[in-house]
This record gives sequence, structure tokens and C-alpha cells, in this order.
Amino acid sequence: MKQFFVLFLTISAGVSSVRANLGDRGDRIDDSYGKLVERHLRDDGTVSTLYHKDPYLYFVVFDNGVSVLERYSRVDGADLSEKEIAKFLKANAGRTVTWIRDETGTSKERRFKRSDHKAEATCGKENNRLTLTVGMLGSSERGVGSRESEEN
Repeated sequence: MKQFFVLFLTISAGVSSVRANLGDRGDRIDDSYGKLVERHLRDDGTVSTLYHKDPYLYFVVFDNGVSVLERYSRVDGADLSEKEIAKFLKANAGRTVTWIRDETGTSKERRFKRSDHKAEATCGKENNRLTLTVGMLGSSERGVGSRESEEN
């Protein structure tokens, strides 16, 4: 029983230490999303960053040190699977919040709204990659679907 408890604590600590999401501060994102590929100060005072951690690219926009927009795509250019999309949405939901599919999406783009009405997400092609974009509502970013900065 003691070994099980130690194993459980080890796994729990490992999972919580690598999990980051929308609304987190930069140090937690840096620790979770792998190698920093590029960082840019944008005209509106926000900072855009691109991380690479196999097999994903993480594009994050920080406003006052807090993640307000995140884009997830695969390094190899393959489409994100439904399971991967669900994983990223869940990571950005928290314990009591859920994502609801918004039926206003098109056949080329799916839309989701968070049940607390503080974030929205779109899933569609960007740079020929199926990309999930999650953004805080009310941030300086103008809609999650907007593309103000190019990722590699």
C-alpha cells in the first residue's frame, strides 16, 4: 500500500508539473511547452512565443505575462486527431468548466465555447495544418480566429 501511495504521488506531481494552459503565467508555460523557438514583442505590447515539444508546436500570446491565446498544431504537419483536440480543450477547461461545440462553425472550421463564457476555441487549417486555437474572451487579441502573427 505504501508503494502504491508513493507511486501515485510521483505520477500526480509529474502530471501537474507538465500541464499548462490558457491563463497561466509565462514561467509555467516555459516549463511545460518545451524548447523556445522564437519570441517577439508585438506592437500592441503583447509577446508572442513559439515552442516546440515533440510532436507539437505551441504558439502562445502573453498579455501582461499571462497566456491569453494558444495555438496547437503538429510539427509534422499532420492533422490533429479528435483525441488530441479533446486533450487540449480539456487542459484549457479546468475542473468545473466544459467546452460546448458551437453550431455556428463551418465545414472547414469548428467552434467551441467554454461554459464559463471566458474563452472560445476554433479548429481549422492555418498554414496547411489543422490547428486548434484557444483564446480568452476580452483579451487584447481580436478573436481566436484572427491571425496576426505567423508561426513557422
